[in-house]
Amino acid sequence: MPSTESPESAESTESAESTEAASPAVTEKSGGPDRRGVAIAAVALLACGGLIGYGFLNTDEKPKPRAVPTAEVTYEVTGQGTAELSYLARSESGKATVEKRVALPWKKTVQVPLGKAPTIGLVLDGKGGQASCSLAIRGKHVQLATASGSYGRATCTGQLPAGQH
Repeated sequence: MPSTESPESAESTESAESTEAASPAVTEKSGGPDRRGVAIAAVALLACGGLIGYGFLNTDEKPKPRAVPTAEVTYEVTGQGTAELSYLARSESGKATVEKRVALPWKKTVQVPLGKAPTIGLVLDGKGGQASCSLAIRGKHVQLATASGSYGRATCTGQLPAGQH
């Protein structure tokens, strides 16, 4: 049976079919978007997000400690026997350094952060005796104190200016 369609209508049907087959966003089976393309885009997006997160959270560079201006402080303890000493040295937090059973006489020069109060404390042991502590800031004598007797105590302290070199 001969075709009743005109050559023009057959051509237009053929043209419409070839347009649908060429479209990458439409699959033949589902008629919806290509899921492979969506999956690839999602994986790429997740990978980029992961790399950005890794860069923020895992840096090998550690923050450099900031330079704290300091002044030279000399602590000295004279006397005989042993004592427990606590003194302020280079520390931003201002925590004291403690040394136990120190043989006297003893002398130490340290750097103390400006704005902190350099302090040395001494406690004699149970045998007692007599000992003196002294403190010098930038070579200038500031204070002297004496401890005596069993577990005698003495403290020397000074004042550093805030923020000057």
